[in-house]
Amino acid sequence: MTFRAAVITFPGSNCDRDMAMALEQVSGAPAIRVWHGDAELPERLDLIALPGGFSYGDYLRSGAMASTSPIMRAVIAAASRGVPVLGVCNGFQVLTEARLLPGALLRNAGQRFICRTVALTVENTDSLFTSAYVRGEQIRIPVAHHDGNYFADAETLDRLEGEGRVAFRYAEPCNGSARDIAGVLSANGRVLGMMPHPERAIEPAAVSALGGSDGRRLFESVFAALASA
Repeated sequence: MTFRAAVITFPGSNCDRDMAMALEQVSGAPAIRVWHGDAELPERLDLIALPGGFSYGDYLRSGAMASTSPIMRAVIAAASRGVPVLGVCNGFQVLTEARLLPGALLRNAGQRFICRTVALTVENTDSLFTSAYVRGEQIRIPVAHHDGNYFADAETLDRLEGEGRVAFRYAEPCNGSARDIAGVLSANGRVLGMMPHPERAIEPAAVSALGGSDGRRLFESVFAALASA
């Protein structure tokens, strides 16, 4: 099976190439690069990825301007049809601004940019993004963000917890995120937003300067689920 994954690039994206390379390395098929000003997505997509970076210079709010880009109308429509969408870091911010995921990403507690590898606890293994993990296991994934402090009101947080929509949680406090939430799923489980960068953790230390392959299983989960659908 040949997979068709698209990576959206906004002005200020800086992880789009990393994401495209990760998708190709795991799936074996080159990712399709899509510019934010395009009005339509390629046909027959299996996955859409919104990468990290500083779209539009993070003016107004991180992800706010990108969420109104022409391509986002097509992304929202595709998500409504059930096409899986992954938003990482700035991509997570865009997904909340576009209302594809609840909550918001605020300035980190301490007002500092955080760039390091952190431990995450896997909270959900029932989604197409997380089935290759074991519930409760700890994995290590890099983070690099200034506005990664996940916020939602208590009612929304309770709903996310009750519906099993918290995908990943920081094993230790990282950026002030409510309930240490690092990644959340949509109600149908086909949209995932997360601040840590799985595309930077797809190779073991022996072959990668970054070191660590715990992010690879996220992509393997997606493509295995698509192959068996």
